[in-house]
Amino acid sequence: MNRIRVILLVIAASISSYNAFSQELKCTVTVNADKIDGSNKSMFETLQQSISEFVNNTRWTDMVVAEQERIESTMYFIINSVTTEGMVNASLQVQCRRPVYGTSYMTPVLNYMDEDVSFAYQEFDRLDYQSNQFTTNLVAIVTYYCYLMLGMDLDSYSRLGGTVCFQQCENIVAQAQTASIESSEQAGWKAFGSTRNRHILINNLMDDAFTPYRNYFYEYHRLGLDIMSTNVANGRKKIADGIPILKDMRQARPATSVVAMFLDTKNDELIQLFTQATEQEKKTFLETMESVDPTRMNQYEQINNN
Repeated sequence: MNRIRVILLVIAASISSYNAFSQELKCTVTVNADKIDGSNKSMFETLQQSISEFVNNTRWTDMVVAEQERIESTMYFIINSVTTEGMVNASLQVQCRRPVYGTSYMTPVLNYMDEDVSFAYQEFDRLDYQSNQFTTNLVAIVTYYCYLMLGMDLDSYSRLGGTVCFQQCENIVAQAQTASIESSEQAGWKAFGSTRNRHILINNLMDDAFTPYRNYFYEYHRLGLDIMSTNVANGRKKIADGIPILKDMRQARPATSVVAMFLDTKNDELIQLFTQATEQEKKTFLETMESVDPTRMNQYEQINNN
């Protein structure tokens, strides 16, 4: 496959091409400040540029990534309020996708909404990431999601392939939990008080109890989607056979974030996949969705219309 990545233990001196050492992410960053009154929006334009340069100009790992292999992704900030002290309160939607082998289709790998994004910011503040030191909450949040996108992408190509990146997310959470930051900034990092925040999400992904889910995430992409260009039935069957794992995970951990994240990411794709499925595959799929995602059952039942 074009996008198989090799994690380097030692950077070979013979590799000299610039493109061979390109940054891993190709991220479109948007900062939407429509909710904020006032005509002076230069701070948010500067913020958008700063985050974009930070994300796209940083080499996050030692992976060999050609320019055309960079992970297509988006970060969409919606600014909800700004205090007189310069505290920005926002929400952030993070998405990334990767190509399906043998096709022009891009499958979504991550679609996650974070409602607890708060950070102190003054125009032209420098975004400076240091792996072993907490700098600012904005840098911590953006870095966390960069590693999350990388980890999800790698998990889709190899079993548990994203573990190293998820460990970086864990480190960031640990640093944030002990940092001297405002109470509003602490919300997304807390180990309690929410069933869906940055701490809970990475805790789920790194919990051994969720290894079956991560294995399924790999199988869904590499043994399911990636073979459908040559054998649709076999690829869809692999996806269908593993769907009950979502129910198992929800029953084992009712407050799980990863199942909700998976369904937010894949619900439209699942409907498309199972529209042409066998009757047994449809039955298994609908029974699972009724258990794990009942609020969207009207959407899932569309598979019976064909």
